[in-house]
Amino acid sequence: MNQIMKHLILMGMLISLAVAGEGKMELKTVENLDLERFMGDWYVIANIPTFIEKNTSNNLEQYALRPDGDVDITFSLVDEDGKPKSYSARGFVLDPSDPARWKVQFFWPIRFPFHVIDIDEDYSYTVIGLPNRKYVWIMSRTDEMSETLYQEILERLANQGYDLEKIQRVKWL
Repeated sequence: MNQIMKHLILMGMLISLAVAGEGKMELKTVENLDLERFMGDWYVIANIPTFIEKNTSNNLEQYALRPDGDVDITFSLVDEDGKPKSYSARGFVLDPSDPARWKVQFFWPIRFPFHVIDIDEDYSYTVIGLPNRKYVWIMSRTDEMSETLYQEILERLANQGYDLEKIQRVKWL
């Protein structure tokens, strides 16, 4: 597949993310998110994968707070052919009084919702969701998570209206 076709597919996916949220109950986000504590590396433990994430491994989100309050995002993974890939984006906190709701932009002008819907009090795990429930990312500060904790998170996701059958574990090699 040529580079132009890949960019068109990526653009289509991002447009679908940008309009996410139609016709669903409101997605409950965490209260009092500390953006500075949230920054750093997050290992993706499981997700409802986008087309970019299907058949990949070692998915890692990295967040860095910018002086202007926005967030630099780097998403890296290893594709099904064993090749490392990396994508850059920018996060925009919509309201400083509610820092759990962002918009993320991989390229102008498309921004899609990014909601922190679960986080441990010690910031050892988090869950990012979209209002339309088409995508979700369960992440941890390490590449492992106990089965008990994982099942507890899945139960909370079911209560938020997610289809648990679509959630897949991410391989870590």
